[in-house]
Amino acid sequence: MVRVLGVDPGLTRCGIGVVEGAPGRPLRMLGVGVVRTPAEAEIGPRLLLVEQGIEAWLDEHRPELVAVERVFAQHNVRTVMGTAQASAVAMLCATRRGIPVTLHTPSEVKAAVTGSGRADKAQVTAMVQRLLRLDAPPKPADAADALALAICHIWRGGATNRLEAAIKAAARTTSPPAPKGTLR
Repeated sequence: MVRVLGVDPGLTRCGIGVVEGAPGRPLRMLGVGVVRTPAEAEIGPRLLLVEQGIEAWLDEHRPELVAVERVFAQHNVRTVMGTAQASAVAMLCATRRGIPVTLHTPSEVKAAVTGSGRADKAQVTAMVQRLLRLDAPPKPADAADALALAICHIWRGGATNRLEAAIKAAARTTSPPAPKGTLR
């Protein structure tokens, strides 16, 4: 069993969800919420509020891994900047504690949770509700997305990490020997 904190980064609403589970085993939601910042506030204090919120979740739930949504280009550069900054804060908080961080694309998360990388928010939310056996859909959508990120990482993260380790190990064993007198 692994405990994963999922982060759907945002500057106004940063979704947070904690899920415990393992591939092929029932999943359990341990917490879900949103770190909110006032849109009219300056960027520095807003990022500080995001950091304090994430730190509180890390303190309370002690996750072994953190999964963050990979920021992708959108039409609104201002929105992308805020999302990227909130994402960096989440990665920094986890890394400061020595917690591994993995980034997942939105389509990767959708595919893991619904079976389709083109699923809409309603489909993702409905599947999160079903997979976690919740009485009601998690709200707002940012919170549901954070849970979906954690689920995606539980189901895919381990396999991805093992694949990357195998590729690195194979590269080490198949590297040609260094010529005499050279450093590696």
